[in-house]
Amino acid sequence: MVVESLPMGLLALIFAAAAAVVWVAGIQLSRQTDVIDARFHLGSAIGGLVLLAIATNLPEIAITFSAASAGNVGVAVGNILGGIAIQTVVLVVLDVLGNKGTQPLSFRAGSLSLVIEAITVVGVLGVVVAGSQMPPGLVLFRLTPASVLIVLIWVLGLFLVQRSQKSLPWHDQGHAPDSQAQPKGHSKTPRPGGKKSPRTGRSILVFLVAAAATLGAGVALERSGDAIAGHIGLSGVLFGATFLALATALPEISTGLTSVKQGDYKLAFSDIFGGNAFLPVLSSQLC
Repeated sequence: MVVESLPMGLLALIFAAAAAVVWVAGIQLSRQTDVIDARFHLGSAIGGLVLLAIATNLPEIAITFSAASAGNVGVAVGNILGGIAIQTVVLVVLDVLGNKGTQPLSFRAGSLSLVIEAITVVGVLGVVVAGSQMPPGLVLFRLTPASVLIVLIWVLGLFLVQRSQKSLPWHDQGHAPDSQAQPKGHSKTPRPGGKKSPRTGRSILVFLVAAAATLGAGVALERSGDAIAGHIGLSGVLFGATFLALATALPEISTGLTSVKQGDYKLAFSDIFGGNAFLPVLSSQLC
């Protein structure tokens, strides 16, 4: 392979440049997702948990597809599982760097919808662990029972999140006392006197360009990262779960830090939970 023959210094430069593209494009993806969500009234479940989850996880999509097609299943699985772990650690980083109060983010963001999102993540990961113990030959139409169940749990979670925000019998619509006073996503709402929102066509164009750049950068990350792992004698699973997962978590770090600084703690949690629930769905269908 041409990539494996490149010197270590050049591989590291390619990896860093691709990570920078992921960072910049990830910010644009998040911004344009908010505009598209508002213009087409997609709602928090579809706009926040589906569209944004797909947008911010485009690097993982590219890496998983590229690694799986090249036979590097260890890199693909390591990147997915490492991404879930690192994105969860991102919440701790946001609490330390972005939270200026004495109360933790989990207290400020307390709400029923976030509990449902967290349970969805736990349920999906539970099926992933249980599915690994099933007989390898239990496959029908290229699908295993675990992969089907993962998708069903994810869809059910989206439905429950959507229902939890409408006509609840619980007090204060499921929001914990003394939690974030403003509704989730208030930091994305245009303010009077602020900049005008871009046109819908322009937002869609920027979204597509950023998506294409992210996908290309994701492939570059996977190829250069796999070559770097070979140079330093690191297994593909371990490299994918650490350095590669950290590079692909850059969009979540950027958008999460912005949300926390603007007091939108619930959105920061929702973005992380949405991505963590979506990654196993991605791996179950691509690997």
